[in-house]
Amino acid sequence: MSKTETGTTNNNSLLVLGKISSILDSFSLREPVLTLADIREATTLPTSTVQRLVANLVGQGFLDREGDGYRIGMKMAYWAAPATRGKEVLDVISPLLANLRDLTGETTCLFRAEQHLRVCVGIAETRHMLRREMHLGKLAPLHAGSAGRVLLAWNPALLEEILASDLESLTTTTITTADDLRLAAAQTRADGMAITTGERESGASGLSAPVFDSAASLVAAVTISGPSLRMPRSVCEGWIEPLLETAEQMTRLIGGRFPGESLRPSV
Repeated sequence: MSKTETGTTNNNSLLVLGKISSILDSFSLREPVLTLADIREATTLPTSTVQRLVANLVGQGFLDREGDGYRIGMKMAYWAAPATRGKEVLDVISPLLANLRDLTGETTCLFRAEQHLRVCVGIAETRHMLRREMHLGKLAPLHAGSAGRVLLAWNPALLEEILASDLESLTTTTITTADDLRLAAAQTRADGMAITTGERESGASGLSAPVFDSAASLVAAVTISGPSLRMPRSVCEGWIEPLLETAEQMTRLIGGRFPGESLRPSV
C-alpha cells in the first residue's frame, strides 16, 4: 500500500471515529435513551450514516437496544471503571471546576454537608480582583445560599434536622422560617438546581447543582459564586446549562446516576 493510500485510510478511520464519538456524546444522564431520530438531530449526521453506525455500535456492545431507543452499552461501563480506579473523587472532578471557572470567569466550588454545616472541599478561584472570600475547608450554614439549598433538597433527613433548629438571619434576605425553607428545598429539587442572591452574604450571588454517586445519593453541590455586580439574576440564569452539564459530567465520572434512573443488570 502506498503512503497516499495509507494516509487516506487513516483519515477515513479518524472521520468514522469522530462520527462514533459524536453519537456517543449525544447521550447524557438527563437523556440516557435516544431514538435514531434523536441521535440524527443531535449529531446532524445523515440518516443512513446514523443507522449504519448505530447498528455497528449495537453489534459491538457499545450501545444497547431498548425498545425503539438506544442507550450506552454496559460494555462501556466496564471499560470506564479502570479510568477512575484508585483515584480520589476530588482528583477526578477538580479539572471540571477549573473548566467551569474558565467559562464563567467566577469562582467555582464543591461543597459537602458535614453534620449541620456545609464545607468547601474543592475550589477554582476567579482571576478577578473583586471576589467573594472562599477557601478550602470554609464552613457555612446549610440554610443560606444555593449550595446549602441543594444539599438539603436531596437529603430530606438532614433538611428536617435543620428545620428543627433556629435559622439564623445572616442578611435581610436569609430564609428564617421552616415553611419557607421547606418550600425552597422543594422548588430546588423540582428545578434541579438553585440560584440565590444575598442570602448568606449581602451583594453576593450563587447557583448550585447536585452531584450524585452510583447509589443516586447526593455527594456534593457544585457552585458558581461571585459578586452580584457581575452576577445579577439574568447572568446566573444564562449559566444554568453549563452548571448542569458540569454537574452531570461530575456524576458520570464517578460512576453516579440521577435519582429515579433505573439500574439495569449486566448480561
